[in-house]
Amino acid sequence: MTTSTFETIGKPPVDQFKVKPNLDPDNVGEFDWEQVYSELDWLPGGGLNKAHEAIDRHANGPRRDKIAMIWEGKNGEREDYTFGQMKELTDRFAGALQNLGIETGDRVFLFLDRIPELYIAFFGILKAGAVVGPLFSAFGPDPVRDRLEDSGAKILVTQPDLRRKVAEILSQLPALEHTIIINKNGRDESALEAGDLDYDAQMEAAPSDFSIVNTSQYDYSIMHYTSGTTGKPKGAVHRHQACVQQYATGKWALDLHEDDIYWCTADPGWVTGTSYGMMAPWTNGVTQLIYEGGFRASAWFEQIQKHKVTVWYTAPTAIRMLMKAGVAVPHRYDLSSLRFSASVGEPLNPEAVVWGEEAIGMPFHDNWWQTETGAIMCANYAAMPIKPGSMGRPIPGVELGIVDDDFNAVPAGEDGNLVVRPNWPGMFHAYWENSTMYNSRFKKGWYITGDRARVDEDGYFWFVGRADDVINTAGHLVGPFEVESALIEHPDVAEAGVIGKPDPIAMEIVKAFVSLNDGVEESTALRNDIMRFAREKLSTMVAPREIEFVPSLPKTRSGKIMRRLLKARELGLPEGDTSTLEDDD
Repeated sequence: MTTSTFETIGKPPVDQFKVKPNLDPDNVGEFDWEQVYSELDWLPGGGLNKAHEAIDRHANGPRRDKIAMIWEGKNGEREDYTFGQMKELTDRFAGALQNLGIETGDRVFLFLDRIPELYIAFFGILKAGAVVGPLFSAFGPDPVRDRLEDSGAKILVTQPDLRRKVAEILSQLPALEHTIIINKNGRDESALEAGDLDYDAQMEAAPSDFSIVNTSQYDYSIMHYTSGTTGKPKGAVHRHQACVQQYATGKWALDLHEDDIYWCTADPGWVTGTSYGMMAPWTNGVTQLIYEGGFRASAWFEQIQKHKVTVWYTAPTAIRMLMKAGVAVPHRYDLSSLRFSASVGEPLNPEAVVWGEEAIGMPFHDNWWQTETGAIMCANYAAMPIKPGSMGRPIPGVELGIVDDDFNAVPAGEDGNLVVRPNWPGMFHAYWENSTMYNSRFKKGWYITGDRARVDEDGYFWFVGRADDVINTAGHLVGPFEVESALIEHPDVAEAGVIGKPDPIAMEIVKAFVSLNDGVEESTALRNDIMRFAREKLSTMVAPREIEFVPSLPKTRSGKIMRRLLKARELGLPEGDTSTLEDDD
């Protein structure tokens, strides 16, 4: 069976590796998660806390003075933090939260750019036994309100410019007790509004001898909101136990070693930015780079050269943008420190895998996982041949399957539903206060991923597409319902239907079909106004990139918009069964 138009990239000889790979998937042997559990540093009485595993166990040992975080600001400023300093600062923030009455299980949300205080607050929240909720700093007021309201968050930690962006919604959140403002280096002279708390003042008032809350591995630790085809985003809640798999896959899938300088380009508002921009490197005691600046090909390669990055984890959209800039750009920089590069978030096209060899001297190793899985589930490892376009092979201890709609296994090479056998360590434990939706994701002994895939005779998995209407734009899952709801709030919009339209860079872009109220005339100015309106309510990441005016939207007789038909018509595909379509009259 032909699995790719590209030849397999063979496994390099061991002597070509700068270090010996942590995992050879062909020689795993009998696997038991207990071995990984035994490598962690447990709290008294069998407790487990992600902050202790990522920060304190290193600060209490020989890595105390090792640099944990190299932070470079968008203006070129640099700050370094050792594991010892991270412990002291995260202890203080945890103490500050306790001073404010935060207890085990309370929700504290972060709405911040990539500044050092975000990472300090993140682990301080975990030390206090609370549940941390990271938010994208690009979000508009509506997504922030929806997530804070649904979670019942008691505290929001933000910065002056972002606080102003969401000012109108804060009074609509009865559970929100405090807003803590981080004014990084005094950048904003008018930082505090009435009732706000100053981060620096709270840190100064906090006790210096904080004792970490003795959480169990089953206590909730973090919640990321993920989109579906209907309703508002759902809060996928993970337990402290997830750090077991994040630690292990940092070693196995990203091949992290003691002397690495690691860079994950993902925003902390996305699960990759927490699982692999915080947990995996720091549970492994690895120094990592945090770069506050935005994307620019030359700037990114400069970061690798300047900080001698050895392991680089990024996204397919970013790789395709780098490809667009050409190979001449990376060739201007000394990238010889790099020894392993990987990507996640959406399928990495075969051309991009191979392009890595020409541009940076090595292929990109794609892997697959989801917000709900909490950690990498399938990967192209350092010590195995790559089949360009493949997700790779499952990690030890994880069972993936390809089944039909009746949950019967399908033969190798045939498309089917990608499913996972439950109870891997990183598995989410709930959709926040939505047990019906959570239970619907498990059937006949499998977790239903919502992805379509296939597996070949060699055990490599290949992503085919989503089984639902969720849009994957630049690695971010966008629920059409959320966008449609924002669009119909525009005074001139009667109805809206949203689909994902294929795009060579972002994989998909959000396209909206809009029908207008009676008497409203179509115009370019109106289209631009609706797009502006959606961006202000949502974010540029979520809002439509294209809007097409239509007289009406195809709906079932029960009134449900048929996004499948909108997509088929957009792409010129067969429309399939239209027997449930409502009559035009």
